[in-house]
Amino acid sequence: DQKLVPPSPGPLNIDAERYLELVKPLPVGGEVKVRSRLIGVHPKGRGNGLVETESLVTDADGDTCIKMVNGSFRRGVEVLGDIEPFTGAGQTYSAKIDVPEREPDVTCSAVIHDNQAHIYRLSGDYNPLHIDPEAARFGGFDEPILHGLCTFGHCAQLLLAALCDNDAKRFKKIRVRFSSPVFLNDKLDIKAWNDGPGRVLFEAAVGEKTVVSHAYFEYV
Repeated sequence: DQKLVPPSPGPLNIDAERYLELVKPLPVGGEVKVRSRLIGVHPKGRGNGLVETESLVTDADGDTCIKMVNGSFRRGVEVLGDIEPFTGAGQTYSAKIDVPEREPDVTCSAVIHDNQAHIYRLSGDYNPLHIDPEAARFGGFDEPILHGLCTFGHCAQLLLAALCDNDAKRFKKIRVRFSSPVFLNDKLDIKAWNDGPGRVLFEAAVGEKTVVSHAYFEYV
């Protein structure tokens, strides 16, 4: 029910956390269905809320191919629908994941090109926060920020290249928390630590600022 989701203007609604799991390969040339449901709404203090939705992509036989969870950070939230105060409800996939206090086992990096937000916008994410300087200022930023999902994609691609020789069939799952925004022309540096067979914990930074944290990547 949309009434349960705390309202927040577009520029104040940003990606907070993402989870993606490849359960089985998508069919080639077949049909799939995507079913999404609201699983949790949680207060984060100072009028902010975390809204989490779960999406399942299923094939023609009804088997799950992909599982996704989106955690959206909504700022400027004071009430949940007509319920006061905003207390929150449901479950959460959000979790604290600490990286080891030692040198990383894997490092990789990429520069975010100055046209990246324009290109990624073609995927259908038209939030003006990522393209319009005025909307970015309304959202509290000096300039437009990169889409969270675009940062997510960069992390996945860099780790897939570093750990799986760019073989997408070896990908299993990835989870991230967006700690700080990434801007155009930033250099994204990833550090990853082995956490058992086929699993690394990782962080991404721009300079000294951590931009992705509480993250892991799994592969075969």
